Amino acid sequence: MPPNTGVDFMAKRFGPLAPLFAMTCGLLLLAGGHFALGQEAEGEDTTDAVPYAMPKSGPFSPSDIEIQNNQAISDWFRSGHADAASEAFSHWDEEEVVNPVCATCHSGEGFRDFHGLDGTPAGSVEGPINTGGVVDCGTCHNPGLAGIREVAFPSGLMHPVEGVEAACMTCHQGRTSGKDVEAATADRDLDTPSADLRFINPHYATAAASWLGGYGGAGYHYAGKEYSGRFFHARPVSSCNSCHEPHTLEIEFDTCLTCHEASSVEEIRIARQSYDGSGDLSKGIRSDIQANAAVLMALIEDYTRDIAGAAFVYDSHRYPYFFADANADGLADEQDGQPVAFSSWTPRSLRAVYNWKLIAADPGNFAHNPPYMLELLHDSIEDLSGSLGQDVQDMGILR
Repeated sequence: MPPNTGVDFMAKRFGPLAPLFAMTCGLLLLAGGHFALGQEAEGEDTTDAVPYAMPKSGPFSPSDIEIQNNQAISDWFRSGHADAASEAFSHWDEEEVVNPVCATCHSGEGFRDFHGLDGTPAGSVEGPINTGGVVDCGTCHNPGLAGIREVAFPSGLMHPVEGVEAACMTCHQGRTSGKDVEAATADRDLDTPSADLRFINPHYATAAASWLGGYGGAGYHYAGKEYSGRFFHARPVSSCNSCHEPHTLEIEFDTCLTCHEASSVEEIRIARQSYDGSGDLSKGIRSDIQANAAVLMALIEDYTRDIAGAAFVYDSHRYPYFFADANADGLADEQDGQPVAFSSWTPRSLRAVYNWKLIAADPGNFAHNPPYMLELLHDSIEDLSGSLGQDVQDMGILR
């Protein structure tokens, strides 16, 4: 055996500690370091040798580590999409599992499951989806979004999408459409209350449904009427991210100032006529929509009292929002400590209240599709006022 081999050298040099020292050397070599024993190997350049697997100095603080998208992450973390304590994400905490029907939009994991981005079949949520999830980074930044070409809307419409539009339009389209209202009220006497009729909820934050207008079929469309389709804004505003900062979700108002003179989005007019009969063109179109929505709600109340013979109270914080008020004292009737849902809808009132709730469900309706909102309000007001012996033209309300 040649003299001075590695084994002999370590045995002589380190005695009984030789095995431990050998193991240590091996670990350092595996970690990518260099460890010289005795004489350097012939021709080996050790000028840049780093004899440690760990950094040369420390300790280090996480704040010292540069994260190039740190601002985007911070913005998202403070947005509604990341608020795990909100009702949108905590509603199922007691059950500890998110209902599959709801998981598509109320959990990033559910969204990926629904679109098959997790390897499961697309079009349904197999689950179970655990609680605690939010609209996470993987909801909007998943590479698989590029493969989603269209999104199904409640009306049956298959709308083409590109990229992150798939995320926005999947979750901001509502859960029902005018077709659901038509099916529920068809072949019934318009003014006869029926306990079989129940309030139909469009759901919440229905921006995409508003944006597509009559083309998307979100609202109840009255026979013989035509409705504005998708709201095409002047370029460069052509997508959700054109107006909404994708991480903070805030409106990028500076873009509006390119064409509009206003101090806020709510003050933008976009119309040269008054739709609410006030004649005031100095206020934003949002005011016209709100005024007509208030008129419609007042008519719904008058109609249910005078035609259906029953009163209700509206509570925006409790589903199904409309509750019986038999003695008309402004308080919901209760049974076993729970409010009693209003059950005296007629086809005419159900159609109108559905349109009212659809408009109320989208706080940005005045920007997403104001013509469609005003058309739904006008036609609902016209239908109810006629049954009450009033003329919508006398109100000055325009379509």
